[in-house]
Amino acid sequence: MNESTELETDFYNFTKPDIMKKLILFLFVFSSLAINAQSKYQQGMQKAFELWNNNQPWEAANLFERIAQAETDNWLPPFYVAQINVLYSFNEKDEEKLTAQLTNAQDFLNDAKALSKDNAEILVLQAQLHTAWIVFDGAKYGMTLSPKIAGLYDQAYTIEPDNPRVASGKVEWDLGTARWFGKDTKPFCDDLKKAVALFEAYEPKGEFYPNGGAEYARQSLAQNCKEE
Repeated sequence: MNESTELETDFYNFTKPDIMKKLILFLFVFSSLAINAQSKYQQGMQKAFELWNNNQPWEAANLFERIAQAETDNWLPPFYVAQINVLYSFNEKDEEKLTAQLTNAQDFLNDAKALSKDNAEILVLQAQLHTAWIVFDGAKYGMTLSPKIAGLYDQAYTIEPDNPRVASGKVEWDLGTARWFGKDTKPFCDDLKKAVALFEAYEPKGEFYPNGGAEYARQSLAQNCKEE
């Protein structure tokens, strides 16, 4: 049997009905597993956001954490664990509880950073985490963390200037700094208006990507930039 005949025979054997059935079954099972895994991720994320929207943030954080343990190459689940811990730290008066929350937030934020470099959303959340410390004790943390916060917003703005959370976060920080030093806040109103407008046009980069902040930005505009 020559080489050509051997190749033809091998191809014939490979394409026999029973082998083809096994191949099709393998591909079907593989595809089903991939779809099922994606479905579980989607279901988990949707459930976590549902809990959060129903005023159950810590239950949502726990679910995001479990998703993060399963989705080890996805920055979004650890990001949301960190975000919940940060957001619910701004009104916390108990130093021990605050420290536990922000330490936990930093750990998960570090995980998100490791998975997604030069991510404007992560930089903004890091700035918010530092801000929570300053809100708790400005005398203790303000001097050291303020320059870091300004730098994080500048870095995020360089990466993604059209991101509304970046734009609004940056102007909010600048506005708050001006207010702290007794300066006029009116010069920041145009930037705040532009940030609010960005929320209307911005499209998230992917499923479950950050998409909030519009209502807070509108409230800030109404409070700080009243038309005379």
